[in-house]
Amino acid sequence: MRYRLLGKSGLRVSEICLGTMTFGENWGWGASREESRKIFDLFREAGGNFIDTANRYTEGTSEEFLGEFMNDCRDQIVLATKYTLFTRKGDPNAAGNHRKNMVQSLEASLRRLKTDYIDLYWMHAWDAMTPIEEVMRALDDMVRAGKILYAGISDTPAWVVSRADMLATLRGWTPLAALQIEYSLIERTVERDLLPMARALDLAVTPWGVIGGGVLTGKYSKTVRAESSTRRYKAEDTISRLSDKNLAIGDEVVRLAHERGVSPALMAINWVRQQTGVIIPIVGVRTVEQLQDNLACLESPLSVEDLARLDEISRIDVGFPHEFLSRGYIRDLVYAHVYDKIDSHRKI
Repeated sequence: MRYRLLGKSGLRVSEICLGTMTFGENWGWGASREESRKIFDLFREAGGNFIDTANRYTEGTSEEFLGEFMNDCRDQIVLATKYTLFTRKGDPNAAGNHRKNMVQSLEASLRRLKTDYIDLYWMHAWDAMTPIEEVMRALDDMVRAGKILYAGISDTPAWVVSRADMLATLRGWTPLAALQIEYSLIERTVERDLLPMARALDLAVTPWGVIGGGVLTGKYSKTVRAESSTRRYKAEDTISRLSDKNLAIGDEVVRLAHERGVSPALMAINWVRQQTGVIIPIVGVRTVEQLQDNLACLESPLSVEDLARLDEISRIDVGFPHEFLSRGYIRDLVYAHVYDKIDSHRKI
């Protein structure tokens, strides 16, 4: 295991982050306390120190398990948790990005986690109602109170993230250190604005869904998709991933993995991990064996040829203005016909 700086901060985090949405069986599909403990211990033994959870994961059980598991190693862990999602149905102030929900969610998380501080506190998802000034000032207040050390933002439009970070910089508040987004071979739309923004603002990126909800491991097929459309046991977001294009990408990942003698999950994780920027994939598992397989990615990076092959089958249309600005005649107009002679680290 190697370590990376968390964006523009000096915090050192492991190059893989352990996601713990699977810790607990409250939702009918997670890991038991015993298996969760084995997963936690294996990750620590491998040198992992970056662990991600949220106040809503398995109705709080994930945080409770981590509070128990970290009893003798809390200060060695870079602990991340989140607020935003509802904690009480029917209560309009028990959800959202506003200060009241942040404070009450943070206090509850601290109790479950049996700690007096959070290393990285995420706004979980944009509610489009709370002024971003309120969010950033409240996060800064939590830092000044010693309850959180760093601030991050998740599942939020690029223009909101950019504005939030600039407000913090101009007003002397705690800046954002990291961005959490969905990113995989079947979800590359973040390459249009979110990833270029993260590189420009020096934000670490912690992608979730890197194996595409199982699509990139060969778990699903067109037959499964047909069954899913008439049965209720599949989540809506899983069904939405089972398009012909995504299944074709998954088939290619499986085919390439077989050629290389590795698992498809390893191929999918490494494709994300080896993209430009500070990218620290979140891996979520239900068994020790799955974590062992995921951690094998650290020893088997993809070749330039394999990266190119996977990029080709999954490439997206980046849309306007990116495609427009990349046209040769536009570059000639903007750069006076010398674009290729200019060495710039800012080129996209």
